[in-house]
Amino acid sequence: MEIARAAAGLFVSRGLKATRAEDIAQAAGIAPRTFYRYFATKEEAVAPLYAAGAQRWAEAVREAPAGLTVPEALEHAIRHTLVPGRGVSAASWEWVRTLIRLAGTSPALGKVWAEVCHTSETTLTEVLAERTVAPPRTPGPDGDSDAGSAAVSDAVSDTGSAAVSDAGSAAVSDAVSDTGSAAVSDVAFAPETSSASAPALAPTSAPTPTSEPAPAPASDNVASPYQRFTAAVAGAAVRVAVESWAATDSPPTGRQGPAELALRNLRALHGFAWQESPAEEA
Repeated sequence: MEIARAAAGLFVSRGLKATRAEDIAQAAGIAPRTFYRYFATKEEAVAPLYAAGAQRWAEAVREAPAGLTVPEALEHAIRHTLVPGRGVSAASWEWVRTLIRLAGTSPALGKVWAEVCHTSETTLTEVLAERTVAPPRTPGPDGDSDAGSAAVSDAVSDTGSAAVSDAGSAAVSDAVSDTGSAAVSDVAFAPETSSASAPALAPTSAPTPTSEPAPAPASDNVASPYQRFTAAVAGAAVRVAVESWAATDSPPTGRQGPAELALRNLRALHGFAWQESPAEEA
């Protein structure tokens, strides 16, 4: 992460074009050959920062209270990662703005940003799949199962608790070292701590003995096309909000800040089915 911090600091202070890989190595206190052991290009050096922010967003969705619907969990994550002072300081958001702008003007850095966003989407797919596991059907007095599993809410509450940006933009520290290179705060990337982990949504039970070996269970990591689609929708709502804010000079707080823009994008999805219906799954 030290190399990534050094690269981000130089990109922000000097500009992308004026920064060489050798400059990043020197700022990080390593030899150029060591730099190239980890990164093929100077642009790739900031990938760990982008990735840390994106991972933090996905984990905030995972750690949202189990009783929340999917849109409420997304909003919960936004408020815990995109609101200045919670996930990232207001000053750090100005560094984030510069790095996001650079990704929009440099094809090489834009490729790094896009790859990180895609990886984040894959993680978010797994997280949302966990939150949309249907509860077990309860046998009724006639032996029939109950009519339905819990429906996922199609609305995002205006007073709901938080969600984070797929943009998952790396939190760059607002502190600049005496040598002029920016230091990225470790705290900004640390996942939010919680008093208790969310309980597993998938019920477990002892296998029923059979005369024949039970078939191998399907991998939990295999998401359905619809689960991938919902993750892409959620990720785009946040990523577009962060990128849209970065393109302006608006402060990171208020109605034009990244958090409020992301929340408005989510609310625009009112009526969106976050969970595939049983008929469609069949």
